[in-house]
Amino acid sequence: MSAGDQSPIRLLVVEDDDEVGDALVDVLHELGFQVERKARGADLLTGHSRYDAAVLDLGLADGDGLQVLGKLREISTIPVVVLSARDDDRTIVRALRVGADDYLVKPPRIGELAARLETVTRRAAAAPPDQPAVVVAGDVRIDLCARRIHVGGEPVSVTGREFDLVAALVERPGSAVSREVLMERVWGGAIAAVSQSLDAHIANVRVKLGRPDLIKTIRGFGYRWGH
Repeated sequence: MSAGDQSPIRLLVVEDDDEVGDALVDVLHELGFQVERKARGADLLTGHSRYDAAVLDLGLADGDGLQVLGKLREISTIPVVVLSARDDDRTIVRALRVGADDYLVKPPRIGELAARLETVTRRAAAAPPDQPAVVVAGDVRIDLCARRIHVGGEPVSVTGREFDLVAALVERPGSAVSREVLMERVWGGAIAAVSQSLDAHIANVRVKLGRPDLIKTIRGFGYRWGH
Protein backbone atom coordinates (compact mmCIF):
# COMPACT_ATOMS: atom_id res chain seq x y z
CA MET A 1 0.00 0.00 0.00
CA SER A 2 1.37 3.39 -0.98
CA ALA A 3 0.60 5.09 2.28
CA GLY A 4 4.05 6.53 2.85
CA ASP A 5 4.54 7.44 6.47
CA GLN A 6 0.82 7.34 7.21
CA SER A 7 -0.57 4.96 9.79
CA PRO A 8 -1.95 1.70 8.35
CA ILE A 9 -5.64 1.52 7.61
CA ARG A 10 -7.48 -0.10 10.53
CA LEU A 11 -9.69 -2.66 8.87
CA LEU A 12 -12.43 -4.91 10.20
CA VAL A 13 -13.28 -8.03 8.19
CA VAL A 14 -16.76 -9.35 9.05
CA GLU A 15 -16.83 -12.92 7.77
CA ASP A 16 -18.20 -16.01 9.52
CA ASP A 17 -16.40 -18.53 7.30
CA ASP A 18 -13.17 -19.25 9.17
CA GLU A 19 -11.20 -20.33 6.14
CA VAL A 20 -12.18 -17.33 4.02
CA GLY A 21 -11.89 -14.88 6.91
CA ASP A 22 -8.45 -16.04 8.04
CA ALA A 23 -7.14 -15.97 4.46
CA LEU A 24 -8.37 -12.39 4.01
CA VAL A 25 -6.77 -11.30 7.27
CA ASP A 26 -3.42 -12.82 6.34
CA VAL A 27 -3.19 -11.40 2.83
CA LEU A 28 -4.48 -7.93 3.75
CA HIS A 29 -2.06 -7.82 6.66
CA GLU A 30 0.77 -8.59 4.26
CA LEU A 31 -0.36 -5.64 2.11
CA GLY A 32 -0.01 -3.29 5.07
CA PHE A 33 -3.49 -3.15 6.56
CA GLN A 34 -4.03 -3.42 10.32
CA VAL A 35 -6.69 -6.14 10.22
CA GLU A 36 -9.07 -7.74 12.68
CA ARG A 37 -11.74 -10.29 11.91
CA LYS A 38 -15.14 -10.77 13.50
CA ALA A 39 -17.80 -13.33 12.65
CA ARG A 40 -20.94 -11.38 13.58
CA GLY A 41 -22.59 -8.30 12.17
CA ALA A 42 -23.28 -7.20 15.74
CA ASP A 43 -19.53 -6.77 16.24
CA LEU A 44 -19.46 -4.21 13.44
CA LEU A 45 -22.42 -2.32 14.92
CA THR A 46 -20.85 -2.10 18.37
CA GLY A 47 -17.19 -1.67 17.41
CA HIS A 48 -17.23 0.38 14.20
CA SER A 49 -15.58 3.41 15.81
CA ARG A 50 -12.30 1.50 16.24
CA TYR A 51 -11.79 1.06 12.49
CA ASP A 52 -11.21 3.12 9.35
CA ALA A 53 -13.09 0.75 7.03
CA ALA A 54 -14.86 -2.61 6.95
CA VAL A 55 -15.20 -5.57 4.62
CA LEU A 56 -18.67 -7.06 5.10
CA ASP A 57 -19.99 -10.45 4.02
CA LEU A 58 -23.75 -10.70 3.52
CA GLY A 59 -24.33 -14.25 4.71
CA LEU A 60 -23.70 -13.95 8.45
CA ALA A 61 -24.75 -16.29 11.23
CA ASP A 62 -26.46 -13.55 13.24
CA GLY A 63 -28.38 -11.94 10.42
CA ASP A 64 -28.34 -10.78 6.82
CA GLY A 65 -25.50 -8.39 6.01
CA LEU A 66 -27.86 -5.99 4.23
CA GLN A 67 -29.81 -5.53 7.45
CA VAL A 68 -26.57 -5.02 9.35
CA LEU A 69 -25.51 -2.40 6.81
CA GLY A 70 -28.82 -0.58 7.10
CA LYS A 71 -28.51 -0.42 10.88
CA LEU A 72 -24.88 0.69 10.61
CA ARG A 73 -25.81 3.61 8.38
CA GLU A 74 -28.09 4.93 11.11
CA ILE A 75 -25.10 5.43 13.40
CA SER A 76 -21.92 5.58 11.30
CA THR A 77 -20.44 6.63 7.96
CA ILE A 78 -17.51 4.19 8.15
CA PRO A 79 -16.59 3.05 4.61
CA VAL A 80 -17.88 -0.45 3.87
CA VAL A 81 -16.90 -2.72 0.99
CA VAL A 82 -19.33 -5.61 0.65
CA LEU A 83 -17.64 -8.90 -0.28
CA SER A 84 -20.20 -11.56 -1.08
CA ALA A 85 -20.84 -14.64 -3.19
CA ARG A 86 -24.14 -13.07 -4.26
CA ASP A 87 -23.58 -11.75 -7.77
CA ASP A 88 -27.10 -10.83 -8.87
CA ASP A 89 -27.76 -7.25 -9.90
CA ARG A 90 -30.67 -6.83 -7.48
CA THR A 91 -28.52 -7.59 -4.43
CA ILE A 92 -25.65 -5.43 -5.63
CA VAL A 93 -27.89 -2.43 -6.32
CA ARG A 94 -29.71 -2.89 -3.03
CA ALA A 95 -26.43 -3.02 -1.08
CA LEU A 96 -25.19 0.17 -2.73
CA ARG A 97 -28.48 1.93 -2.07
CA VAL A 98 -28.53 0.83 1.57
CA GLY A 99 -25.09 2.35 2.08
CA ALA A 100 -22.25 0.18 0.79
CA ASP A 101 -19.36 2.21 -0.60
CA ASP A 102 -18.36 -0.59 -2.97
CA TYR A 103 -19.25 -4.20 -3.82
CA LEU A 104 -17.03 -7.12 -4.86
CA VAL A 105 -18.01 -10.69 -5.66
CA LYS A 106 -16.14 -13.61 -4.12
CA PRO A 107 -13.48 -14.70 -4.74
CA PRO A 108 -11.94 -11.22 -5.07
CA ARG A 109 -8.70 -10.25 -6.72
CA ILE A 110 -6.80 -9.17 -3.64
CA GLY A 111 -5.02 -6.29 -5.33
CA GLU A 112 -8.36 -4.90 -6.49
CA LEU A 113 -9.88 -5.32 -3.01
CA ALA A 114 -6.95 -3.47 -1.45
CA ALA A 115 -7.16 -0.67 -4.02
CA ARG A 116 -10.88 -0.23 -3.45
CA LEU A 117 -10.43 -0.15 0.32
CA GLU A 118 -7.79 2.55 -0.05
CA THR A 119 -10.09 4.52 -2.37
CA VAL A 120 -13.16 4.47 -0.12
CA THR A 121 -11.01 5.33 2.91
CA ARG A 122 -9.44 8.31 1.13
CA ARG A 123 -12.87 9.45 0.02
CA ALA A 124 -14.17 9.30 3.58
CA ALA A 125 -11.18 11.24 4.91
CA ALA A 126 -11.79 13.97 2.32
CA ALA A 127 -15.52 14.20 3.03
CA PRO A 128 -16.91 17.37 4.62
CA PRO A 129 -17.49 17.39 8.41
CA ASP A 130 -20.55 15.72 9.82
CA GLN A 131 -23.72 17.74 9.54
CA PRO A 132 -24.78 19.82 12.52
CA ALA A 133 -27.08 18.38 15.14
CA VAL A 134 -29.72 20.99 14.26
CA VAL A 135 -31.04 21.45 10.71
CA VAL A 136 -32.99 24.59 9.81
CA ALA A 137 -35.09 25.11 6.69
CA GLY A 138 -36.96 28.40 6.84
CA ASP A 139 -39.02 28.32 10.02
CA VAL A 140 -38.66 24.53 10.35
CA ARG A 141 -36.09 23.48 12.96
CA ILE A 142 -35.07 19.84 13.38
CA ASP A 143 -33.01 18.83 16.39
CA LEU A 144 -31.50 15.47 15.43
CA CYS A 145 -30.08 14.75 18.89
CA ALA A 146 -33.19 15.64 20.89
CA ARG A 147 -35.43 14.21 18.14
CA ARG A 148 -37.67 17.26 18.14
CA ILE A 149 -39.20 19.34 15.36
CA HIS A 150 -40.39 22.93 15.66
CA VAL A 151 -42.26 24.92 13.02
CA GLY A 152 -42.53 28.65 13.54
CA GLY A 153 -41.22 28.16 17.06
CA GLU A 154 -43.97 25.70 17.97
CA PRO A 155 -43.30 22.00 18.65
CA VAL A 156 -44.68 19.49 16.17
CA SER A 157 -45.72 16.07 17.43
CA VAL A 158 -44.41 13.27 15.20
CA THR A 159 -44.09 9.54 15.70
CA GLY A 160 -40.72 7.84 15.96
CA ARG A 161 -40.89 6.56 12.40
CA GLU A 162 -41.97 9.94 11.08
CA PHE A 163 -38.95 11.53 12.73
CA ASP A 164 -36.67 8.79 11.39
CA LEU A 165 -37.91 9.55 7.88
CA VAL A 166 -37.22 13.26 8.29
CA ALA A 167 -33.77 12.52 9.71
CA ALA A 168 -32.90 10.25 6.78
CA LEU A 169 -33.92 12.97 4.32
CA VAL A 170 -32.19 15.94 5.99
CA GLU A 171 -28.89 14.06 6.16
CA ARG A 172 -28.63 14.75 2.43
CA PRO A 173 -30.50 18.01 1.80
CA GLY A 174 -31.09 18.60 -1.88
CA SER A 175 -30.19 14.99 -2.77
CA ALA A 176 -32.71 12.33 -3.71
CA VAL A 177 -33.02 9.40 -1.31
CA SER A 178 -34.40 6.19 -2.79
CA ARG A 179 -37.48 4.46 -1.45
CA GLU A 180 -35.39 1.36 -0.76
CA VAL A 181 -32.95 3.27 1.43
CA LEU A 182 -35.77 4.91 3.39
CA MET A 183 -37.55 1.60 3.90
CA GLU A 184 -34.36 -0.14 5.04
CA ARG A 185 -33.48 2.71 7.39
CA VAL A 186 -36.88 3.09 9.02
CA TRP A 187 -38.55 -0.33 8.72
CA GLY A 188 -35.57 -2.63 8.17
CA GLY A 189 -36.83 -4.04 4.89
CA ALA A 190 -38.29 -3.15 1.50
CA ILE A 191 -41.55 -5.03 0.86
CA ALA A 192 -44.88 -4.04 -0.68
CA ALA A 193 -46.63 -3.39 2.64
CA VAL A 194 -43.77 -1.22 3.83
CA SER A 195 -43.79 0.70 0.55
CA GLN A 196 -47.41 1.69 1.13
CA SER A 197 -46.64 2.64 4.72
CA LEU A 198 -43.75 4.83 3.55
CA ASP A 199 -46.06 6.90 1.36
CA ALA A 200 -48.58 7.25 4.18
CA HIS A 201 -45.89 8.39 6.63
CA ILE A 202 -44.52 10.94 4.16
CA ALA A 203 -48.04 12.31 3.66
CA ASN A 204 -48.50 12.61 7.43
CA VAL A 205 -45.19 14.44 7.85
CA ARG A 206 -46.10 16.92 5.11
CA VAL A 207 -49.38 17.69 6.83
CA LYS A 208 -47.80 18.05 10.27
CA LEU A 209 -45.04 20.33 9.03
CA GLY A 210 -47.47 22.42 7.04
CA ARG A 211 -44.70 22.84 4.46
CA PRO A 212 -45.50 20.22 1.78
CA ASP A 213 -42.88 21.58 -0.62
CA LEU A 214 -40.08 20.71 1.80
CA ILE A 215 -40.34 17.03 0.85
CA LYS A 216 -40.28 16.61 -2.91
CA THR A 217 -41.41 13.42 -4.62
CA ILE A 218 -38.90 12.07 -7.15
CA ARG A 219 -41.20 10.01 -9.33
CA GLY A 220 -40.07 6.43 -9.77
CA PHE A 221 -37.21 6.81 -7.25
CA GLY A 222 -37.93 8.33 -3.86
CA TYR A 223 -37.97 11.68 -2.05
CA ARG A 224 -35.80 14.74 -1.56
CA TRP A 225 -35.59 17.27 1.27
CA GLY A 226 -35.43 20.89 0.20
CA HIS A 227 -35.43 22.62 -3.16
